[in-house]
Amino acid sequence: MPGTFTKLVYHLTFSTKHRLPHIAPDIRPRLYDYLGGSICGERGTLYAIGGTADHVHLLIRWRPDMSLSDLMRNVKGGSSTWVHQTLGLREFAWQEGYGAFTVSQSGIEDVKAYIARQEEHHRVKTFKEEYIEFLDRHEIEYDLKYVFD
Repeated sequence: MPGTFTKLVYHLTFSTKHRLPHIAPDIRPRLYDYLGGSICGERGTLYAIGGTADHVHLLIRWRPDMSLSDLMRNVKGGSSTWVHQTLGLREFAWQEGYGAFTVSQSGIEDVKAYIARQEEHHRVKTFKEEYIEFLDRHEIEYDLKYVFD
């Protein structure tokens, strides 16, 4: 639409089902490439990706004409199928849901640096602790019994 200008930047995070350590270091580059390709294939822009054995973080620019929930359904579903078929990890699955947090232009570099330090960061804090901190910091209401499956 002419005259419409947006820059919608999201920090997305989601874990493997039951936070099982299915994302081994040797498969991360291929999985991250697939996830990034999925974002680009949906006409988004990937700024950063990283994580650990049980979760991923993505920093993306998203378009205003498709819902974020549709993107996440496509990315998570497609990547799960890809992991099963290509890597042969039949037990692999993502958790239900995801975290999505908006990022201002001035915060993009900080979030990129944070995503790059995931291994170091999670030596002292679990993904569950981190996730709850994100929810609290962004003042998102939640019931702890529904946060993780």
